[in-house]
Amino acid sequence: MHGFVRRVPDVDVGSDRHTALRALDAAHRLARRMLSLEHRPFVTAEQVHGAKVGVVAADTTLPVGALRGVDALVTDQHHCLGIYVADCAAVFLFDQVHTAIGLAHSGRKGTELGVVPSTIRAMTAAFGTKPADLVVQIGPCIRPPHYETDFAARILEQCRAEGVTQLHDCGVCTHADGQRYYSYRREQGRTGRMLALLALR
Repeated sequence: MHGFVRRVPDVDVGSDRHTALRALDAAHRLARRMLSLEHRPFVTAEQVHGAKVGVVAADTTLPVGALRGVDALVTDQHHCLGIYVADCAAVFLFDQVHTAIGLAHSGRKGTELGVVPSTIRAMTAAFGTKPADLVVQIGPCIRPPHYETDFAARILEQCRAEGVTQLHDCGVCTHADGQRYYSYRREQGRTGRMLALLALR
């Protein structure tokens, strides 16, 4: 099960990230409820623009906060994974054979550091995932001409290099559509965050 919460109308998010996420919490909880995920442990990543991956085990419960120092999460449990974005890409990964999932936060820096290849390798180490068994989806993110680097295209290249063949990119630019998406660059840092959600049935 997966979802992507876009810009939420009529919510004031013209502030810092922490305050904006507090303002958006009710809408994000509603999205989890609509996906029947409200009773699942909800795990997010600190998102430090790095390449470290957190493995979410059966006993991982974080009612408040996020896994420290990581930008991606992988699990074969029934936790709900969450990644917040506002120009960076949320990258969904699903291993159809070993029934495992991954969710990564990959912007320019994270892409340069290889956070998505690191996520694929973490799934291989933890669950026996083979890249050829993965389905990978790139969500909305900033793209040229509104950004100088096409990191979405680079993520696709990295996935192919790892052996992934089932690749999908929504092709949507967050900067280009202010009605539907928050954009850190367009709104100069004072904006909300979209929420990517991923969980096993």
